[in-house]
Amino acid sequence: MSPSFFEIVQLTNGDYALRRIDDDSVPLVKISFSEEAREMMEDRDLSVAKAMIAAGIEAVGNIAQDIDWEDDEPDTPDPRPSYTLH
Repeated sequence: MSPSFFEIVQLTNGDYALRRIDDDSVPLVKISFSEEAREMMEDRDLSVAKAMIAAGIEAVGNIAQDIDWEDDEPDTPDPRPSYTLH
């Protein structure tokens, strides 16, 4: 498998997306900011989108290290309720 290279692009609707350089199909990730959020960021929305994507990639890397790839048992659902974290 050849290595993939990624790019962050701004879509025509103003959203940001992470996609493979050699593939114009559906992006891997899309980030959309409301007008209110864009105003609060004062033209730093691209920097924020980059930071969000970098944090996501780092989180995936951390999760991948914790996965037991040899585990054949299906994950059991967590009996605790889920909560929205801010």
